[in-house]
Order: sequence, then C-alpha cells, then structure tokens
Amino acid sequence: MIDPLFQPITINGMQVKNRIYMPAMHMNMAGNYAVTDRLVDFYAERARGGAGMITVGYATVDERSGNPGNIGAHQDVYIPGLTRLATAIRENGARASVQLNHAGRYNHSLLMGGKQPVAPSAIASRLTRETPKELEIVEIREIVVRFAQAARRVKEAGFDAVEILSGTGYLISEFISPLTNKRCDEYGGSFDNRIRFGLEVIAAVRQAVGKEFPLLVRMNGNEFMQGGTSRQELQEYAVRLAAAGVDALCINVGWHEAQVPQIVSEVPRGVFAYLARGIRERVSIPVIASHRINDPQVARELLSDGYCDMVAIGRALIADPYFPDKARSHHEPDIVHCVACAQGCFDNLFKMKAVECLCNPRAGYERARALVRTGNPLNVVVVGGGAAGMSAAIAAAGRGHRVTLHESGGQLGGQLLLAGAAPGREEFLELAADLKRQLELSGATVVLNSSVDEQFLKNAKPDALIIATGGRPITPPIPGADLAHVVQAWDVLSENIIMGRRVAVIGGGAVGIETALLLAEKGTLSGEALKFLLVHGAESVEELYSLATRGSKEVIVIEMLGELGRNFGKSTRWGMLQDVERYGVKTRAMARVVEISADCVRIECAGIMEDIPADTVVLAVGTRSHNPLQELVAASGIPFRVAGDALQPAMVFDAIHQGYSAGCEIG
Repeated sequence: MIDPLFQPITINGMQVKNRIYMPAMHMNMAGNYAVTDRLVDFYAERARGGAGMITVGYATVDERSGNPGNIGAHQDVYIPGLTRLATAIRENGARASVQLNHAGRYNHSLLMGGKQPVAPSAIASRLTRETPKELEIVEIREIVVRFAQAARRVKEAGFDAVEILSGTGYLISEFISPLTNKRCDEYGGSFDNRIRFGLEVIAAVRQAVGKEFPLLVRMNGNEFMQGGTSRQELQEYAVRLAAAGVDALCINVGWHEAQVPQIVSEVPRGVFAYLARGIRERVSIPVIASHRINDPQVARELLSDGYCDMVAIGRALIADPYFPDKARSHHEPDIVHCVACAQGCFDNLFKMKAVECLCNPRAGYERARALVRTGNPLNVVVVGGGAAGMSAAIAAAGRGHRVTLHESGGQLGGQLLLAGAAPGREEFLELAADLKRQLELSGATVVLNSSVDEQFLKNAKPDALIIATGGRPITPPIPGADLAHVVQAWDVLSENIIMGRRVAVIGGGAVGIETALLLAEKGTLSGEALKFLLVHGAESVEELYSLATRGSKEVIVIEMLGELGRNFGKSTRWGMLQDVERYGVKTRAMARVVEISADCVRIECAGIMEDIPADTVVLAVGTRSHNPLQELVAASGIPFRVAGDALQPAMVFDAIHQGYSAGCEIG
C-alpha cells in the first residue's frame, strides 16, 4: 500500500522527498542575529531524521522586525551564517527554506534598544502592552523593499525556498485585519486596500528571487479574533496570493492574543486542518496543514482525506527528530510524541531562553548532550519507574552501562499517569508509554513490584545507583484532615474513589486545578454524544453548550495565595483558568482553611469566616520528596545521583531532564 506521507511533491520545480514539512519556529538560538553552532546542530539533526523540508526562522528584514535572538537576514553580513545553515540542512537530506517576517506591534521596545515598534495604526498590543508608531507610506514602501532584499540574501545563501509569514498577528496580518488597521489611505479601509501591503511584499520578493525560486506564504486560516479578518476573507486572500505567484501556502491559526487554545495538549490532534481544506478547495497550489499533528497516522489521514498536500510537523520534530524515519521504516511505536505541554518551547521564549523540550533533553543540546559510549560499563541500579527514573535508565543504558530499573509498584509511569488523567492532558499518558518503549529499546532490565533496601544493596552490589523514588502528597496540619471523606488529589486522579456531589478542593496549584476540572466534567456530554445531538438537531446549540460544560458536581477550589494555577506553564495556565470559569468551578483565593468538618470546610478570607458545604474534600496542597534511600546509600559508599521529586518537587520537565543528566553522569 502506498504511504501518502512518503510520496514526493514538487513545489515550483523543487522536488521534496516526502510530505513532512518542519515549519519555522522561533528557537531563540541565534546570537545577535548570527547563526550559531547550536542552531546548525539543531536543524542538522532534524534533517538527518528524515523531514522532507525544513523552514528556519523567522528571520528579520530589518532591526524593528525582530530581536537579536532571531536569525538575521537584514544585512549581507549574515549571509555566511545562513549559508552554513542551508548547507547543514541540505547535506543531511532535507530541502531548506527561510521564513521572513516583520513582527510589527508584537515587537518589544526592550528588545530593540528602546526603539518604538511600528504598525499600520497606533493601536496598543494586548500582548506587549505597548502602543506602536503608525507607519507612514514611505516607511511602508521601505519595508516592502527590505522583504525583497532579505529574500535575495536567502537565495544567495543557498536555500531552496523562501517563506513569508503573513499571519499570527504580525505586521502583514496587522494590515489585513480591521482590528489593527484603521488607516484611511490606500493601505486601509476596504479589503483590497488592507491586503495591498501583503501583496506588494509578495510581488517585490518574487521580483528579487525570480520566477523559478519557490515562494511560500504562511498565513492564518482563522485569526480567532473577534472583529478581525473573517475566515472567508482569508480564503479570498489565499486566492489572491496564488494569483500573485505564491507557490504553496502553509495554514496556521490564531493570533498570539487569540482566546482559542492553539498549541496546548487540550487541543485535539489535527483539529485545525479543516482550515487548510477550506483554502485548498479554492486554490490549485499545494496547501500545508499545521498545528497539533504529532502522530504519523493523523498526518496520513489528513493527506488521504484531502485536507492538505503536506503536513507541518513542528514541535513533534523537536520532541523526536527521527519521527519521519521511524514512520517511514515501520517503527512508529518507537516515536516519542510531543505532549504539547509548551514547557520547554513557548514557555522558554517567555523567559527569554532558547527552546528546549520536556520530552527530549537533547533538543537544543544535540552536541553537548550526545550520549557517548563508556569504555567502562558499570552495573547501574535505578530506583523508581516514574519520569525521572525512566529517563535516567534510558540515558545510562544509552551510554553502554548495564542498567536495572526497580519500581516498587506494578507499572511504570509514576506521576505521568496522574498528569494524564485530567481532561485534555491525555498526551502525558502517551509520554509514559513512549518512555516505557524507549526503556525497552535501550536494553535496560525492568523489575516491577521490587523494593530496594539495605539487604538488596548488600546482595546486588551495584557500581552506581540513581535514586528517583519520587514524591508523596502532603497532608496539611488542618483539623479534620484525617476524616473519612477527606482524600488526596492523587487518589481522585487515579479514579480510586467515589466522590460526593459537593466537592471542595484545597489547593489551587496545577494539581488542584486539574483535579477540579476532572470533577467538573463528570456528568457532561461526551464529544460523541454532542456530535450526535448536534447533527440530528436534537437540542439548540446553546443548550448543547450548557450540557457540555455543566456537570453533576458542584466544585470549589480554595487557595491560600492570591493566584490560581501558579505552577502551570504560562502557555497552559490561561487556558486552564478559562476552563475553570467555563465549567462552573467556583474559586476562593486568599483563603485559609481553618477546619474540615463532616459536612463543610471552614475558611477565613479577609478576616471573615465562611463555611463551604462539602460532601468530599480533596487535598491538593503539594508534594514532598520521598527519598528514604539516600542516607543508607551514602553510608554504603555506593556512588549515587538523585533526580526528580526525590531531589526536589518540580515539574515533569525537570524530572526528565534531571534523570537524563543523572544517567549521563554515571561513569
């Protein structure tokens, strides 16, 4: 049977070996606009992994279009670095492209040495909280020329194609949208005027690179901005782009300000491909679907069902560079799937750090963290089969050590199994399965239901030990915390208990919010039921929405601090808090729990006492390290490392990275 994912495709004479397109993602790995070894190593690895085409970027067209962490294409001095990057991608088997962009009002003055960002109109950005300078017509035309000059540099550097970013709330889409374009001249007002700037950029770039050089555009299929450009207008814009000489369109979704989740784990796989199909039905050039395509079978179905001609697989290639080759060689069970947590990619960018990956500790450190085979294989024991323990065992075995992992319970996964229990967080269950598979491939031995104690150490005599025994939930010193109807959030997430109708969750961190949402969804319509009732017109859309968001339990979250969900990553937190409101979960912040009784929780808030009725009380106040072995092992003289919550309670990202480091450091 022909695999649609691995059929070649031609874009303006450029043959691409398969339908896997790695889209541009800001990596923050450039150094003062210059291509670095780190950037070259990162993309060379993805090319070796089998991607058909890789687009890097975005790259700048002038110094107001980005920041020094972006790849520079705005001066000739950057051409040698661009050439090195193009060569690394092409020599490792992929087609190479650069995305050009101007951030417009999304740029920060702080990142431009105090310069004011520019935009079609002086309308403040909700993302940066800054008001841009309105561009004059002469400045608009200068930017058009700079796009063309940057494209010329891309071609001179040896890339196979160039892409223009015309969406996501950046400058070109700011011109298109009536939300951000209030101009009264030839660049504002009517739809034809608002798309003028984008089409002028395309015309100038085409002239600069010639008719035979592939030119792509990445654009929104839907902005998800109320009062912005309509989906129908964007489809018409796609038609105009094709007529203007664009050779392929990559369809993304949303602006950075949009209130529809786009990248996090609750977004269903491939859900936004319908936008690519809507455009593909109106143009005759190749169309690329994107967002949350992290599995080969999803990609195949989108291609086979006519949604698109190629699939943009971005963060999934950060998580596993060899995703394409594993799919091509019928080793799909070996793929480590992106869980869409955004902890290492988007959240790092908010921290002004380079992109990393929760699932892949080597991402961005391809050379520095390569597994080097040891010349002195040791007998290594790893204690704990959670994220940290599995990561440690995989790394130690990868270095050539003889590794045995001992897990006290009956299955691997640890707290990943709890993280994956909450609604929209199922990808963490996939990660637990992926790590288990990587453990099998590593050759490490796994022993379940196995306790490691003093007698074990005397008998086994390991050369080295990695302690990854995890954590335990905290029981706070609250009167009544030992009552029968008081349970731990971990037990709720494990679905080991029956809950009452009125539930009070004590603790508004990540675990508390996830537990509250799990409970709030009890009794709501499933997706399958919702579709059936909608298609058959059984209820109004408004009633269906209510039935999909109003469950059978009354849930309240009580948090002592002033902020809910404080230990979520920034990319995830806002969506989770939206869901708290959407599903009718009540909240009490700045509230101290005084006592738990048989039928209520007494809280103090701003000096006022209040009784919260509760049939079940859930404790979600944090995790404490569980490390009964360290003192014993230290006394024995066995070299050891500690990783994950056994070292210090933290996020899954930290557990996997610490485990990997511990495994690498042995011997």
